[in-house]
Amino acid sequence: MCIRADQPRSRVDDERFRSLAESELPRLYALARYLIGDNEAEDVVQDCLLRAYRGFAGLEDDAAGPAWLSRILVNCFRDRLRARGREPDLVEFDEADDFSLYRKIADEDPFPYSDSVHLDFLERFGREDVRAVLAGMPDHYRVPLVLVYMVGYEVKEAAFMVDVPLGTMLARLHRGRKLFERRLWDYAERHGLVREEVRT
Repeated sequence: MCIRADQPRSRVDDERFRSLAESELPRLYALARYLIGDNEAEDVVQDCLLRAYRGFAGLEDDAAGPAWLSRILVNCFRDRLRARGREPDLVEFDEADDFSLYRKIADEDPFPYSDSVHLDFLERFGREDVRAVLAGMPDHYRVPLVLVYMVGYEVKEAAFMVDVPLGTMLARLHRGRKLFERRLWDYAERHGLVREEVRT
């Protein structure tokens, strides 16, 4: 069923919106937690659903609803950051650019030529550990990582969603991965996720 923006809202529209919102709510909340953290995730989701409800008559294809809601959520997140006048965090990249988690684990492996040392390291991390590392990253690196590697958007789509050129998005993804690796290792050392014999 196609609905044009000039049609009045009906009970059918309200039911369709409620069904879409209820099915997508857990995913939207999880995405908001990764983007902005626990304290403001509910507010961002509420902003998203209110904005989506107001514009729902313009959604012509129900199958496009989940992606449409994700775009609205990202826009609500960006609007909230702009309203706070938040400045991008500055990160020194000399150390992060030279860091490779793969090399670090291999170099520190007490059992050379082990086939499972990388898996052994990564299996020590739960979802909350990954969320904690991501939460500490600057927004302009965390958001591309979440959209591309966790939600599954194509790089071009993610660039469009955050309104940056494709080249900027690619650069942020590259540097974001490096920074994430560095901070993942630091987090592992702080929280006892690195075996004692592997520590430097």
